[in-house]
Amino acid sequence: MKDIRTRAVHVAHELEAPAASRPLSVPLVQSSAFAFDSADALAEAMAGPDGAYVYSRRGNPTVRALERTLAGLEGGASAIAFASGMGAISGVLLALLRPGDQVIAQRCLYGGTYAALKDLSERYGVRVDHIGGDDVGEFEALAGPRTRLLVLETIANPTGQVPDLPGLLAAARRLGVIGAVDNSLASPVLCRPIEHGADIVLHSTTKYLAGHSDVLGGAAVFADDALRREVWPRTVELGASADPFAVWLTLRGIATLPLRMREHCANAALLAERLAAHPAVAAVHWPWLRTHPSYALARKVLSGGGGLLSFELHGGREAGRAFVEGVRLARLALSLGGVETLVTHPASTSHRELDERALAHAGIGPGLVRMSVGIEDPEDLWQDAEQALRSSFGLTK
Repeated sequence: MKDIRTRAVHVAHELEAPAASRPLSVPLVQSSAFAFDSADALAEAMAGPDGAYVYSRRGNPTVRALERTLAGLEGGASAIAFASGMGAISGVLLALLRPGDQVIAQRCLYGGTYAALKDLSERYGVRVDHIGGDDVGEFEALAGPRTRLLVLETIANPTGQVPDLPGLLAAARRLGVIGAVDNSLASPVLCRPIEHGADIVLHSTTKYLAGHSDVLGGAAVFADDALRREVWPRTVELGASADPFAVWLTLRGIATLPLRMREHCANAALLAERLAAHPAVAAVHWPWLRTHPSYALARKVLSGGGGLLSFELHGGREAGRAFVEGVRLARLALSLGGVETLVTHPASTSHRELDERALAHAGIGPGLVRMSVGIEDPEDLWQDAEQALRSSFGLTK
C-alpha cells in the first residue's frame, strides 16, 4: 500500500491498548461499522445487544462505556443510551406499550413526555390516566389488568413536586406494573430511584449528567437486564441511538457531576429563600423549601433540593415575560442543568403542549418563571434576579 489515497483510508489503529498501559479517559470510537474476518462471526454478533460490535446504531465501545457507567451510578443492571432524552422516553414507551394498555402518569410531567403520552392515546388507543403523585390509593384505584406502566418524575419539571416514590413504586410492583422514573432533574447524586423500587430510570443526559450545554443525549437504566433485552430491539428499530462523540462529552461531564450538583443545590437554596421573601413573588417552588407541599417527601427521597426552581410572580404572564427578558447575567434559554443559569417561561415554551386546563392541573401558572440555577457566585445571581424584579415591577428597593 504505497498510494496516498489507499493509505489515507486504511489508517492504522487499535481498539485495545497494550497490556502494560491503558488510556486514562475513555477513547472515542467514531466508527459507524466494524469489520469481521468471517461471515459466521458477523452473524453471531447480530444476535443480541451484548455481542461484538457490528454497527454503531446497535452498539459502540464508547457508548457502551456510558451505559455501564450510568448503570453503576443508578444501581441498575444495564442501560441503553439514546440520542436525546425524548428518544429514551419514546423508545421505552413504544417498546413496552400496545393498543389497549393503560399508562398511569404523574400529573405534572415534562411537556414532551405529556405530549408523547397524549399522542399514544389519540393515535394508538393507549389509555392514559393522571395522578397527583402523593396518594398511593389514587394509583391503586385506577390500576387494572391492562395497566402496563407507571410514569413518574423524581422532581417534577417545573413545579418541583416530588412524588411518593417508595409508596407508588411498591404498589406498582405488587400489581405487576412497570415503574419508570425520569431522574433527569435529580441525577443519581440526589436520588437513585431503583433503590426505591423503580424498574426503569430515564435521563435526559443533556441536563446535569453532561452539564455543560454542549450535548444532546438520553438514557434508560434498567433494574433487571431482562427488561433491557425486551426494550433493546425496538430501540434499534427506532434509530434514536446515541452518537459516540456526544457520549464521550457526557462521560467527561459525569466526572464532575457530584461537585457541580453540590453547587447547584447550594445556589438554588439561597435564591429560593430570598425570592420567597420578595414582595413581587407570590410563591416559590423548590422541594427543599419548607413551604413546599412536597417538602417532607423531598427530605425522604432526595439528598438535596436540586438546581431547578420556579416562582410565580404577581402580575401574571406579562410579569413573567418581563422578568425573563430583564435578567442580565442569567440567560433566556430553553434547557436546564448546565453550569450557567438559565430562565424561561414554561407556559409558553417547555410546556406549550399543555392547554390552559392541563397547565392549571399541573400547577403551572401564567406568571411562573423557571430558573435553572448554575454554579456562578450566588450573590451575583441574586443581584441579577433582584434588579430584574425591580425593573419589572418599578420597585425602588
